[in-house]
Parts: sequence; structure tokens; C-alpha cells
Amino acid sequence: MSEKQIFIFGAGYSGKAFARANKDAGTIFGTTRAAEKFEALRQAGIQPLLFDGTLTPEIGDALEKTTHLVVSVAPDEAGDPVLNAARETIAAKMPALQWIAYLSTVGVYGDHGGDWVDETAECRPVSKRSMMRVAAEQDWLKLGRDIGRPVAILRLSGIYGPGRNALVNLDNGTARRLIKPGQVFNRIHCDDIAGALWHLLQDNRGGIFNVTDDVPAPPQDVVTYAAGLMGIEPPPEIPFETAQLSPMARSFYGENKRVANTAIKAAGYRFRFPDYRSAFDRMWADGNWRDGEARSPMKRS
Repeated sequence: MSEKQIFIFGAGYSGKAFARANKDAGTIFGTTRAAEKFEALRQAGIQPLLFDGTLTPEIGDALEKTTHLVVSVAPDEAGDPVLNAARETIAAKMPALQWIAYLSTVGVYGDHGGDWVDETAECRPVSKRSMMRVAAEQDWLKLGRDIGRPVAILRLSGIYGPGRNALVNLDNGTARRLIKPGQVFNRIHCDDIAGALWHLLQDNRGGIFNVTDDVPAPPQDVVTYAAGLMGIEPPPEIPFETAQLSPMARSFYGENKRVANTAIKAAGYRFRFPDYRSAFDRMWADGNWRDGEARSPMKRS
């Protein structure tokens, strides 16, 4: 089998985690909107390219030989930026293309009053950004049908991992324990995004997959658990009603559901971190919770 060439539109936190975990998979290109991020992409094993909504000749050249396309760019008022810029290129100028992945969000399900939802559940998004995600998912699925290529939609829950977790927030003093009775969220470690993506990519498997952990939990419980690992007192509880929150942060609490990962497990994927406790235990023990670089877990800055 010929070597894979993977192209990631929007090689941010999840894209870099995927590239680091699969450096031997073949050539990996990835885009960013800022040239100052090129070095971070290179360190993750990504050949960096600039994408600001317009295809450059360099992007076109890379896409021509791409076998697997991963899209991790949020839609905006004008639609999906990648489709707007590259739909015709994907349809007519990517002869090697075998498979497309679109990284979406469990926000597309909207509010289900704390009930369980799986991939068969109705999408009833509440926020404008989630409504745009539903439209983008449909656009990518339609493109896949039009060109006869499988499209995998990965609906991700709250992303965390080294450098982005409650341990970091406690360490820098930004952690809060907001209390909204009955509120739960699912989460997903970046290593499991990378693992699920690679699992689907290997078989060129299309479909809709919730990539999320097994244990939806109140957000304050995660902070309390992290504080216990660090041996410090957790921050005081704050009632949700009186908390100072941005409109976006408040909107997250307007959606309450427990998200099941039925389809990705049925596809044969086994989670490395099926719950936040196992993930935090590992990050703390390895000492890589700040930024991915292992160091003494007792060293505090």
C-alpha cells in the first residue's frame, strides 16, 4: 500500500496531538492562520502551511497528493471556510483522496435535559455556533456522496489534555467550581481524539461517531479531583446563578446531556482514557500535565 499523505485543515490542539501520535504514518501537512505557529506545528511533525480562507498554490500542490483529509476548522456566518475555499479542488483536483474526516462537536445535540444521547439522537442545537456545525456536517456528508468518498463526522466533547486541564487551571489560579444542580458534561482527552481518528482513517471508515468519554460528570467534580491529586484545597463553590461568566461560557451550561460513544466502540476503538480520573492520574504521574513535557509532578511554578 502506498504511503499516506494526510492534510489537516486547522492543525490546532487536536491536530497536533494526532500528528505527534502518528509521526510514522506518512507525510502530514497542516494549516494555521499565523506564521508564528509554524514552529509548533513542525515540532509536532506537521509541515505547516498558511490558510486564511484562500487556497494558496502550496496548499493546492499538497492537496493534489493527499490521501486523507482532516478538517478541524469551525464554520462561521459565511459557512464552512474550507468548503467555501476548496470544494471544487476537493471534488476535481484530489485524485489520490480516499477519506475525509470532519471534527465537529457534541453541541449539535443541543439540550436533552440530562438524558443520554447517541448518534441516532435528534440534533436540536441551541447556540448559533452549534447550528452552524449541523449545517457544516451536512455539507461535508453531501460532498462525500457527490464524489463517492467516505466521510467520518467525529463529534467531540470537551477537549482536554496536557496544557489544557483543571490541573493547569488550579496551578495558575483560574480554576472555579461552578455549581449548577444536575449539570453534567462529557470530556475527551486529546490522545483519544488522535486514537479514534487514526482508527477510522486506517479503514477509511465513514459515518457519525461521538468521540467522548464514558463518564459524563459535573464540572466541579473534575476540579475537586484535580485538587486532590495536587494536595491542595479546591476553590470555593460558586452558585451558577451568581457566577460572572461570558455569554459563551454561560451558553455551554444551557445544554445538558449525557453523550454515549456507541458507534466508535462498535467500530472497534478502545479508549485510552475512558474517564477523567484515569486521565488525570496519568498526567499527574507522568508530570506532563502542564505542556506535555514530563517533569517532576511535585514541581510547582
